[in-house]
Order: sequence, then structure tokens, then C-alpha cells
Amino acid sequence: MVKPNSEKGKASRARLLTIAASEFAKRGYNAKISDIVAAAGLTQPAFYLYFPSKEAVFEELVQAFRSNLKILIDSSLLDPGIEKENVFEHIKTKLQMFFNFLAAEPDLTRIGLFVDPNRAQIRADMVRMVRGNLVKEQQSGYFRSDLDMEFVAECLVSMIEQLTETRLLPGLSSAGHLATQIVDLLLNGMIAE
Repeated sequence: MVKPNSEKGKASRARLLTIAASEFAKRGYNAKISDIVAAAGLTQPAFYLYFPSKEAVFEELVQAFRSNLKILIDSSLLDPGIEKENVFEHIKTKLQMFFNFLAAEPDLTRIGLFVDPNRAQIRADMVRMVRGNLVKEQQSGYFRSDLDMEFVAECLVSMIEQLTETRLLPGLSSAGHLATQIVDLLLNGMIAE
């Protein structure tokens, strides 16, 4: 029997997580342990060496998404002192990083944003963290002082969610294209000059 902490055990656990992410992303919470282990080339008893339940592996995947999301949003805060003519590019770069993150782990993205029964909490956390960054950036003078950053954060998160589902994950738009379009819309508006 493979020991969970051995190199082979760690590889088996990682394979189970990857396949579980794929199964949950495709089937939602209806994914079955029997399908996960079959695709991993393991047995159900082997699954239970690494995870006490289907719920535990699902929760680990959700927590991985949430942790990575927090790190990403924390790192997306604009540094103070950016010249006004460079703000567009800096925001676009940060937003493109965000979309790249979502595209790099499509199964975790689907689980965290669309499958998790607690996705409303993930969304609320995203809005709260983005709002925190926007308020600091507003205080740095990048955005108008009369804007309600709670509203802006909700709009931005809504756009990210919707475009991730309809354009990014299906491969219809690249991360760079989506970032450029959103930043252009939000910073330059729609009215022709």
C-alpha cells in the first residue's frame, strides 16, 4: 500500500485533486468518487487515504481557489505615484493578470465562481476586496472622489464573472482582450468625442 506522505502518495493525491476538479467543474456536486478514482487509476479505498469524503476534496478545491484569489486581488492594488497617462496600462495589466489566473485554472474557476453552493460568499468577498483596493486607489487620486466604490466594485466583479463564463472559459476572448475592453469602457466611456 502507498503511504500518503511518500512521493508516490503525494503524486496520487495531486492526481485525485486534478481529476476531482475536472469532475466537479463538469458535473457540479453530482460528481462521484467512483468516477474520480476510475479516471485517476486508483481505488475507492485509496481515495479515502487522502480525503475523508467527497465534501472534503470539494472544500479543499474551493479553499485553493479562494486563497489564490485573495493573493491575486491583494497584489492588484495600484502603486501610488503612477503618472496619469500610464494609469490605463497599469489597470489593464492588473486586470489581465486576473483573467489569466481564471483562465489558467478553468476547473477551479468554474468550481469557485459557478459550482460552489457558497459562491455568493466568494462573490461578496471578491467585491469587498476589490472595493478595498478601489478606495485606496481613489485616495491616491486615480479615480473621481465622488464615485461610490462599492457600486464600482460590484459592477467590475459582475463583468469579470459574466465575461469569464461567456467569453474567457469558452475561448472566445483572450485575457488581454477582455482586460482592454473593460478598462477602455470604464475609463473612457461610450460617448464618441
